[in-house]
Amino acid sequence: MNKGNLYLIPTPLGETGFEAALPAYNLQLIQKIDIFIVEELRTARRFLRKAGYTRDFESVTFYLLNEHTPENETDTMLEKAILGQNIGLLSEAGLPCIADPGNIVVRLAHQKAIRVIPLTGPSSIMLALMASGFNGQNFVFHGYLPVKPDERSKALRELEHAITKSNQTQIFIETPYRNMAMLESIVKSCHPSLSLCIAVDLTLPTEWIRSITINEWKKQKPDLHKRPAVFLLGNR
Repeated sequence: MNKGNLYLIPTPLGETGFEAALPAYNLQLIQKIDIFIVEELRTARRFLRKAGYTRDFESVTFYLLNEHTPENETDTMLEKAILGQNIGLLSEAGLPCIADPGNIVVRLAHQKAIRVIPLTGPSSIMLALMASGFNGQNFVFHGYLPVKPDERSKALRELEHAITKSNQTQIFIETPYRNMAMLESIVKSCHPSLSLCIAVDLTLPTEWIRSITINEWKKQKPDLHKRPAVFLLGNR
């Protein structure tokens, strides 16, 4: 018996037109899947309906995978793939497994010799890097930096050292309601000549991207409160 595939299904970064964010192939493929691994049931169902999914959700199997999922429960999520059925792994926003817990299931799929098929879709991290003007040959994504101000400042100085030493672009994100605190830490902790790119609301009508020095940011701090943002530090 042939095993099913595990499809890694991206979702839009916000309330934007699906045709602008996702290839038509993705939307067609979704219609053929009735088993999904998702981070949050309500948003997954909303995405599927907007993507044109017409099946009755009572006949669809959903597995929840988030920070509350016991590790031993992930073993059962791929059982039907072993029996020949395809499974879709959905991201909450953007690409699965990037700043997302899906890698646990993908690792398990490789161990069970289940084919993993990543689908094309938007990545706020890559879009921000593309638009930053910073080094795209040598970069690292850190996820979230420490929340405590002293620890965050220390982490920022370490990132600055990596930029100075190897011209390595440093990428990180923050919980949207803490964006302004992050910006304050950056302008206070980093050298004025260092460059900072802030990319906000990527792929949305309100998208805004600016790449200038720390010194320039001190003079014109934008309102980032509760807006999804990507921060990049580097040399221009």
